[in-house]
Amino acid sequence: MPNPMVECIPNFSEARRPEVVEAILSAIRAVPGISILDRHSDTDHNRTVVTYVGAPAAVEEAAFRAIEQAAKLIDLDQHSGAHPRIGATDVVPFVPISDISMAECIEMARRLGKRVGDELGIPVYLYEEAANRPERQNLENIRRGQYEALKAEMGINPERDPDFGPKAVGPAGATVIGARQPLIAFNIYLTTDDVSIAKKIASAVRNSSGGLRFVKGMGVLVEGRAQVSMNLTNYRQTPIARVVEFVRREAARYGVGIHHSELVGLIPQEALTQAAVWYTQLDAFEPQQVLETRLFEALRQQPPSATAAPDFLDQLASASPTPGGGSAAAHAGAAAAALVAMVGRLTVGKKKYEAVKEQMWQAIEQAEALRQQLNQAVAEDAAAFEAVMDAFKLPKDSPSQQEARNQAIETATYQAAQVPLRVARLSVQTLELAVRMAENGNLNAISDAGSSAALARAALTGASLNVRINLASINAPALSEPLLAELSELEAQATALESQLAAALKQRAGL
Repeated sequence: MPNPMVECIPNFSEARRPEVVEAILSAIRAVPGISILDRHSDTDHNRTVVTYVGAPAAVEEAAFRAIEQAAKLIDLDQHSGAHPRIGATDVVPFVPISDISMAECIEMARRLGKRVGDELGIPVYLYEEAANRPERQNLENIRRGQYEALKAEMGINPERDPDFGPKAVGPAGATVIGARQPLIAFNIYLTTDDVSIAKKIASAVRNSSGGLRFVKGMGVLVEGRAQVSMNLTNYRQTPIARVVEFVRREAARYGVGIHHSELVGLIPQEALTQAAVWYTQLDAFEPQQVLETRLFEALRQQPPSATAAPDFLDQLASASPTPGGGSAAAHAGAAAAALVAMVGRLTVGKKKYEAVKEQMWQAIEQAEALRQQLNQAVAEDAAAFEAVMDAFKLPKDSPSQQEARNQAIETATYQAAQVPLRVARLSVQTLELAVRMAENGNLNAISDAGSSAALARAALTGASLNVRINLASINAPALSEPLLAELSELEAQATALESQLAAALKQRAGL
C-alpha cells in the first residue's frame, strides 16, 4: 500500500531564547505521526531550522501549529540577526519524499497559506514550485529589504501584496510557504574575519550574480569568522564538491582559505556520495557498491516480524491496574535520561565546548546506563504489584493459611516498595546529570536539559508516592522507617539540585 511521506523544513526567526524554540518544537510534536529529524539553531543568525516528516495531513497540521506558536512568541520589531528574514516563521517548504507528487505538495502549500492568512491574519507568499508569479519563485526576491522594508511597503506597493492574508504586517511579519525539491543548506567558514571577502565570494558563486546555476549565497560574520552561507537547490546539477572548489579558488584570490564547513539540517546520502566519488576519482563507481545500500535492500527483503506488542501508553491507559503509576514514573525517568544523552551528543564534537568534551562523554555513558535501568524498572514495577495481588489471592481458610497469607502480603508489599525506591534513586542521579548538562552543555539545548530535569523530578515524585503507599501497609517500622528516611534524603537532594538548575538556566539563558 502507498505510504505517502512529506518532509517539512520550517525556518523560525529565533535561536537565542531556547524556551521559545522548545515551545515551537512542542507544537510540532503534539501532532500524532510526526517525527522530528533535526533541529539546528544558530544564535548569530538568530534562526532555527527544523526538519520533520510524516503523512501529508499531519505535516500540514504541524506546520500550522508551529506558525501559530511562533507568531505568539516572536516579535520581529525586537528581532535582530545575521540571516535575512521577513517573518517569525520565515519560510515553510514542503518536500515530497515518497508516494506523493510535487503537485500534491503544492496543494498543501496553498491550503496552508490560505489557512494561515484567514485564521492567523499573517500575510503569506507562495514560492518555488508553488509560486503564483514567476518572480516569486526565488525566495531572495520576496525577502528583499527584509521585514523592515516589507512593513513600510505593504499596502502601498502592489508588488508586495501577499498571496493570502491581510495587506498589513504585524509583529509576526509575513510567512513564505512553498514546495520544492530537496535543498542543502551549506555554509563555508573562511580563515578570516573580513566579512567583505565572504560577500565577494558569495556574489561570485551565486546564480543571481552569474555564478553556479543552483546556488544561492550571501556573506555574513558568524562567531567572529567570515562565512559564505549557501543554499544548494539542485545538488545533482550543481554538486557540493563543485561548490566547495569554487569557493576555495575564489578565497585564494584574497589570500584566505576554507577553515571548515557545516550543514544546516540534513543532506541526502547521494550528495555526500557524489562528493566522495569526485574527490577520490572513483570514475567507475556504482551506487550498489555502498555497503549500507546493499544492507538496507537485504533488510527490506526480509519477511515482516510478528505483530508488535501494544504501546506502553496504550497499556497505561487500559483498565488493567498494571502498568500503573510506578511504571509511569520509571518511564518518565527513562525519558529524562534519554534527554541527558541527547544534550551530551549535541555538545561533544563542538569546538566551542571542547573543554567539557570528556565530561560530556561520561555523562552520555551514565545517562544510557540509567535509561536502561529505568526502562527495566517499568516492567519490574508492574511485576512487583502483580506479586502483591497474587499474595492477596492466597487461601485464608485456616489460621495457618491466614498467617502465611499475611506474611506473603507483607513480603510482597515490601518488595513492591523496593522497585519505586530504586527508581527514586535513579531519578535523582538523572536529575544530577541534567543539571550538569544545563551548566556545561550546548547552550542551544539548555531547554532540553531543563526538560530532562523536570521529567526526572516528576519520576521521583511518582516513585515516592508508590513507595509511601506500599510502606503504609506494612506493620513493621524496622522495615519501613529506613526506606522512608532514604526517600526523604533523596527528595532533599532533588530540591537542592533544582536550585542549582534554576541558577544555571537563569545565568546561561535568562530562563
